[in-house]
Amino acid sequence: MKRIIKYIDKPLLVVTIILFVFGLIMVFSASNVTAYMTHAVSPYNYFIKQGIFLLVGLLFALIMIRFNTKSYGMFSKGLLLISIASLIVLLLYGTAKNRAYSWFDLGFVSIQPSEFIKIITIVFLGDYYEKNIKKLNGWGASLFPIGLCAIVAGLIFIQPDLGTTIIYCAIVGIIFLAVPINKEIKFKTCFAILGLIVFGVFMLFGSGKGVLLERQMERFNFSNPCERILDTGNQVCNCYIAINNGGLTGVGLGNSTQKYLYLPEPYTDFIFAIIVEELGVVTGIILILLYIFILYRILVIGRRSPNNRGAVFCYGVATYIFLHITINLLGIMGLMPMTGVPLPFMSYGGSFTICLIAALTIVQRVSIENGILRERK
Repeated sequence: MKRIIKYIDKPLLVVTIILFVFGLIMVFSASNVTAYMTHAVSPYNYFIKQGIFLLVGLLFALIMIRFNTKSYGMFSKGLLLISIASLIVLLLYGTAKNRAYSWFDLGFVSIQPSEFIKIITIVFLGDYYEKNIKKLNGWGASLFPIGLCAIVAGLIFIQPDLGTTIIYCAIVGIIFLAVPINKEIKFKTCFAILGLIVFGVFMLFGSGKGVLLERQMERFNFSNPCERILDTGNQVCNCYIAINNGGLTGVGLGNSTQKYLYLPEPYTDFIFAIIVEELGVVTGIILILLYIFILYRILVIGRRSPNNRGAVFCYGVATYIFLHITINLLGIMGLMPMTGVPLPFMSYGGSFTICLIAALTIVQRVSIENGILRERK
C-alpha cells in the first residue's frame, strides 16, 4: 500500500478528484428542474444517482489498483467475450431506448455494454501486443485482434450507435498505429482501411437513402441550427443561447434559463453549455485547460512505461478521453453533428462514469509500476 501511495501520479489524482466533484455539483444544477418538472422525481434524483455511481467507481478503483497490469490482461479476454455476447443479446432481445438497442434497463439504472467494451478493448489490445511482440512481423498475429475489434464495431453500429462506433474505431486505430507492428503491414492495412472508409461514406450518404436511420441523418443537418430551432436545430441553437447568456463570468450557479426544458436532458450531452451559462466562458476555458493537463499527464505516464502493455493502456485511455471531449464540444459548438457522446467528468451517466474511473485507475497502476521499476534500478 505504501508503494501505491508513493508512486501514484498525484497531480493527475488531484485534478481528477476536483473535476469529479465539480461535475457532481453541475449535474445537480443542470438536472434539478428536469427531474422535478419532466420526470416528477426529487430535484436531487440525478445528483444522488451520480454520487452513487462515483462511489461504485471508487470501490472498483480501490480493488483494481492492487492488481498489476498483467492481471488486467488476463481478465480482459473473458470480459471481452462477455461484452460481445451482451451486444448480441441486446440486438436480439433488448428494448429500444431513443430508438437504439444500447442499454440493459435494470430499473434503477441502465447499463451500456458498448461503453465498457471500449476500456476492455484497450486492455485486451495492450496485453495482446505485449505478449505477441515477437510475432508482429506476421499478418495473422498483427491483425487478429483488429479483426475481432471490427466485429465489435459492427455490432455497435447496428444498434445503431454511430458516435460510439466512431470512438471505438478511432481508439483501435490509434493503438494499431502505436504498437511496433511491421511497417509494411501497417501501411497496407491503413491503405485498405482508408478504402473501406471511402466505401462506407458512399454507402452512408451517396447511395440513395443509405443505411443510416432518419434520426441519424437529421444530426448531419447541423449548420445554421437557429434557422431550424423548431426542428432539427433545436438542441444546438439552445446551446448557443446558453453560451451567449453566460458571457465571460456567467449568470451564477443554478441560474441557467436553458435548463428550464429548453435543452433536453441538459445534465448529459449538453452540460458544457449549462456550465458556461452559469459560470461563464472563463470557467469553460479553465475546464478545457484542465482536460489538456489530464491528457498530458496520461501521455507522460505512457511514455515512461518500459513495455508495450503500459504504453498502450495510457495511449488508449488518452485517446478515449480526448475523443469524448472533442466530439462533445464540437457538437455543442455546431461544428459537427451531435452524437450523444458524454463529456468526461461532467455528464451524468453510470456506465460512462464507472468506465472513466476504471480507465484512470489503469493509468495510475501503470504509473505505480513505472515507479517500482525505477526503484529497483
